[in-house]
Amino acid sequence: MANLTIHNIDESVTIRLQRRATQHGHSMEDEARQILQQAVLPPRVEPEGLGSRIHHRFSTLGGVELDLPNRKPSRQPPDVLESDGA
Repeated sequence: MANLTIHNIDESVTIRLQRRATQHGHSMEDEARQILQQAVLPPRVEPEGLGSRIHHRFSTLGGVELDLPNRKPSRQPPDVLESDGA
């Protein structure tokens, strides 16, 4: 691994870096390393979910319109009386 030295950093930046490192439980060096990695590495791509993968695979075939059955209103829940412990 390479070493990097940065000179002439504004004091306000150093203070904010120290606060940020403290909030994350890191040293200033670790915090700066993570910031640099996030700035230059390509973003991590989260894997697609199953539904999205199925959609992408079959979307080129065109869509299908399905007739949805009529739904009946749901029944009323039973009326349950609270017992008074007697």
